Amino acid sequence: MTTNDSGSAPMPPAKDPWDLPDVSGLTVGVLGGTGPQGRGLAYRFARAGQKVVIGSRAADRAEAAAAELGHGVEGADNAECARRSDIVIVAVPWDGHAKTLESLREELAGKLVVDCVNPLGFDKKGAFALKPEEGSAAEQAAALLPGSRVTAAFHHLSAVLLQDETIEEIDTDVMVLGEARADTDTVQALAARIPGMRGVFAGRLRNAHQVESLVANLISVNRRYKAHAGLRTTDV
Repeated sequence: MTTNDSGSAPMPPAKDPWDLPDVSGLTVGVLGGTGPQGRGLAYRFARAGQKVVIGSRAADRAEAAAAELGHGVEGADNAECARRSDIVIVAVPWDGHAKTLESLREELAGKLVVDCVNPLGFDKKGAFALKPEEGSAAEQAAALLPGSRVTAAFHHLSAVLLQDETIEEIDTDVMVLGEARADTDTVQALAARIPGMRGVFAGRLRNAHQVESLVANLISVNRRYKAHAGLRTTDV
């Protein structure tokens, strides 16, 4: 039996990092669900059996996109999407990120929010990372949503692969960041619902900028090699 130096009770065994919760019964909302990334994530989660609601500024646009996706996906305006969901993925364009979240502060209170927005700029040399005043898109979300539990994940996924119905598995890891282990474990488990995908804890929100900005490098990889590159973490 192992005890600490003070002679108190034995230390509990370390938690298995792959002992993740069952998230199959949770409803996933996707804000920006009519855009390429949002549609792709909604399709993959619904195809895996998750209940999915996609949101848009216009309910009819979300409903039309949901009908195209099938698999039981439902559409609603952003506020209704947030209200009806247990986990809300933020997949809106960067230029509308702050305004969207500010308008949904009440609906997102108490929710687990997963920010997957990548602040990027583009010029003749290609994509480059932007650094928000708060440090990252995820940190901006946390500042704007003090009543929500904000995490960051799903940044490095190809919208093309996500939406391709002929592809059975998405061979990639998902970097998951957040402040509370229960929240990051839940997001890791959600990522693992998609065949071939794995969620890997990658630190607290203060490290989100590096994860978000890496997308600029992946865009360069994809352009040079005509690929849809993702990430794999070795020895984990």
